[in-house]
Amino acid sequence: MTIKQLRELYVDELKDLYNAETQLVKALPKMARASSSGPLRTGFEKHLSQTKGHVERLEQIFQMLDESPKGKRCMGMEGLVKEGADIMDEDYDEEVMDAALISAAQRVEHYEIAGYGTVRAYAELLGEQEQASLLAETLQEEKETDQKLTELSKDINLRATESDEVVGTGQAKGRRKPSRAA
Repeated sequence: MTIKQLRELYVDELKDLYNAETQLVKALPKMARASSSGPLRTGFEKHLSQTKGHVERLEQIFQMLDESPKGKRCMGMEGLVKEGADIMDEDYDEEVMDAALISAAQRVEHYEIAGYGTVRAYAELLGEQEQASLLAETLQEEKETDQKLTELSKDINLRATESDEVVGTGQAKGRRKPSRAA
C-alpha cells in the first residue's frame, strides 16, 4: 500500500466515524428517554455531550487534512442504531429494558473502539501526530464509557433478574410493562 492509498483509506475511515458519531448524536437522547435507571440515563446524557465533542474533534482533523467530513454513510453504525431502536420497541419490564439498552450501547462502544483504534494507527503511520493524539483522546473516552456501562450493568442486570422472579420460588411473576401500542 502506498502512502497516498493509506491517506485515502484514513480519510475514508474518518468519514465513516464522523457519520457514525452524528448518528449517535441523534440516537443517544432516545436511549436516555427509554431508560428507567437514573444513573444509566445520566450516563447516556453525559455520553451525548462527549459524542458532540468527538464530532468536533473529527471536524478539527478534517480541517487539518483540508477535507470534508461529509459523503459517507456508516452502515455498521446504522445497523447498531437500528438494533437499539428495535430493543426500545420491545415490551420489556423497566429493569430488563435497562439491561437491553446497556447491551446495545456496549455494542456501539466496541464498534467505536475498533474504529478509533484503527484510524489512530493510520494517523501514526502517516506521521500525523497531532491527529493521532486527538484520536487517542476519543479512543480513551470510548473505553471509559464502555467500562462505566460494565459497572452499571452489574446492578442493573441483577435487578433485571429479580424483576421476573418471586423471591425464593424461581417462578416468574408474569409482570410486564404496559404495551406501547395504542
